[in-house]
Amino acid sequence: MQVNINSVHFKADSRLEDFIREKINKVAKFHDGIIGSDVMLKVVNTDKPENKVVEVRLKIKGNDLISSKQSKTFEEATDLAIDALRVQAKKVKKGNNRAKNKIVDFADTEQNIEDIEDIDEDIE
Repeated sequence: MQVNINSVHFKADSRLEDFIREKINKVAKFHDGIIGSDVMLKVVNTDKPENKVVEVRLKIKGNDLISSKQSKTFEEATDLAIDALRVQAKKVKKGNNRAKNKIVDFADTEQNIEDIEDIDEDIE
Protein backbone atom coordinates (compact mmCIF):
# COMPACT_ATOMS: atom_id res chain seq x y z
CA MET A 1 0.00 0.00 0.00
CA GLN A 2 1.27 3.45 -0.87
CA VAL A 3 1.73 5.86 2.04
CA ASN A 4 2.29 9.51 1.05
CA ILE A 5 3.73 11.61 3.88
CA ASN A 6 3.84 15.40 3.55
CA SER A 7 5.31 17.70 6.15
CA VAL A 8 4.40 21.37 6.01
CA HIS A 9 7.31 23.83 6.41
CA PHE A 10 9.76 21.28 7.83
CA LYS A 11 11.58 18.08 6.88
CA ALA A 12 10.26 15.00 8.69
CA ASP A 13 12.83 12.62 10.15
CA SER A 14 13.09 9.22 8.46
CA ARG A 15 12.40 7.49 11.81
CA LEU A 16 9.13 9.41 12.10
CA GLU A 17 8.16 8.45 8.55
CA ASP A 18 8.96 4.78 9.24
CA PHE A 19 6.89 4.93 12.45
CA ILE A 20 3.92 6.35 10.54
CA ARG A 21 4.19 3.76 7.74
CA GLU A 22 4.32 0.94 10.29
CA LYS A 23 1.20 2.20 12.07
CA ILE A 24 -0.76 2.66 8.84
CA ASN A 25 0.16 -0.81 7.61
CA LYS A 26 -1.25 -2.23 10.86
CA VAL A 27 -4.57 -0.45 10.25
CA ALA A 28 -4.70 -1.93 6.75
CA LYS A 29 -5.25 -5.34 8.37
CA PHE A 30 -8.68 -4.21 9.59
CA HIS A 31 -10.04 -3.47 6.10
CA ASP A 32 -9.04 -5.17 2.86
CA GLY A 33 -10.28 -2.37 0.60
CA ILE A 34 -7.65 0.20 1.59
CA ILE A 35 -5.93 1.43 -1.57
CA GLY A 36 -3.49 3.97 -0.11
CA SER A 37 -3.10 6.77 2.38
CA ASP A 38 -2.08 10.40 2.70
CA VAL A 39 -0.51 11.80 5.86
CA MET A 40 0.02 15.49 6.57
CA LEU A 41 2.26 16.66 9.40
CA LYS A 42 1.95 20.25 10.61
CA VAL A 43 3.20 22.39 13.46
CA VAL A 44 0.49 24.79 14.60
CA ASN A 45 1.52 28.21 15.86
CA THR A 46 0.04 28.19 19.38
CA ASP A 47 1.05 28.86 22.97
CA LYS A 48 0.18 25.32 24.02
CA PRO A 49 2.77 22.51 23.93
CA GLU A 50 0.23 20.39 21.98
CA ASN A 51 1.15 21.99 18.66
CA LYS A 52 1.86 18.92 16.48
CA VAL A 53 -0.95 17.92 14.13
CA VAL A 54 -1.24 14.70 12.16
CA GLU A 55 -3.96 14.29 9.53
CA VAL A 56 -4.39 10.83 8.03
CA ARG A 57 -6.61 9.93 5.09
CA LEU A 58 -7.11 6.27 4.22
CA LYS A 59 -8.27 5.80 0.65
CA ILE A 60 -10.97 3.13 0.44
CA LYS A 61 -13.15 2.25 -2.53
CA GLY A 62 -16.25 4.39 -2.18
CA ASN A 63 -15.36 5.97 1.17
CA ASP A 64 -12.26 7.65 2.51
CA LEU A 65 -11.57 7.58 6.23
CA ILE A 66 -10.09 10.75 7.72
CA SER A 67 -8.70 11.52 11.15
CA SER A 68 -6.89 14.58 12.46
CA LYS A 69 -5.31 14.67 15.91
CA GLN A 70 -3.19 17.21 17.79
CA SER A 71 -0.68 16.40 20.53
CA LYS A 72 2.73 17.19 22.04
CA THR A 73 4.59 14.87 19.65
CA PHE A 74 3.95 13.62 16.14
CA GLU A 75 4.20 10.04 17.39
CA GLU A 76 1.47 10.57 19.98
CA ALA A 77 -0.75 12.39 17.48
CA THR A 78 -0.18 9.55 15.00
CA ASP A 79 -1.21 6.95 17.59
CA LEU A 80 -4.40 8.89 18.36
CA ALA A 81 -5.26 9.33 14.68
CA ILE A 82 -4.59 5.67 13.90
CA ASP A 83 -6.76 4.54 16.83
CA ALA A 84 -9.62 6.66 15.48
CA LEU A 85 -9.13 5.24 11.98
CA ARG A 86 -9.08 1.69 13.33
CA VAL A 87 -12.53 2.26 14.84
CA GLN A 88 -13.80 3.82 11.60
CA ALA A 89 -12.40 0.95 9.50
CA LYS A 90 -14.11 -1.63 11.70
CA LYS A 91 -17.43 0.23 11.44
CA VAL A 92 -17.18 0.49 7.65
CA LYS A 93 -16.28 -3.17 7.33
CA LYS A 94 -19.12 -4.17 9.69
CA GLY A 95 -21.54 -2.01 7.69
CA ASN A 96 -20.44 -3.63 4.43
CA ASN A 97 -20.95 -7.08 5.92
CA ARG A 98 -24.45 -6.11 7.06
CA ALA A 99 -25.30 -4.91 3.55
CA LYS A 100 -24.06 -8.20 2.08
CA ASN A 101 -26.09 -10.16 4.64
CA LYS A 102 -29.23 -8.20 3.71
CA ILE A 103 -28.72 -9.11 0.07
CA VAL A 104 -28.34 -12.77 1.00
CA ASP A 105 -31.39 -12.60 3.29
CA PHE A 106 -33.40 -11.03 0.49
CA ALA A 107 -32.31 -13.76 -1.92
CA ASP A 108 -33.37 -16.38 0.64
CA THR A 109 -36.73 -14.62 0.98
CA GLU A 110 -37.26 -14.76 -2.78
CA GLN A 111 -36.46 -18.47 -2.75
CA ASN A 112 -38.92 -19.00 0.12
CA ILE A 113 -41.64 -17.18 -1.85
CA GLU A 114 -40.97 -19.39 -4.88
CA ASP A 115 -41.14 -22.49 -2.65
CA ILE A 116 -44.47 -21.35 -1.20
CA GLU A 117 -45.83 -20.69 -4.70
CA ASP A 118 -44.76 -24.21 -5.73
CA ILE A 119 -46.54 -25.68 -2.71
CA ASP A 120 -49.67 -23.66 -3.52
CA GLU A 121 -49.64 -25.04 -7.09
CA ASP A 122 -49.30 -28.58 -5.78
CA ILE A 123 -52.29 -28.11 -3.47
CA GLU A 124 -54.54 -26.82 -6.27
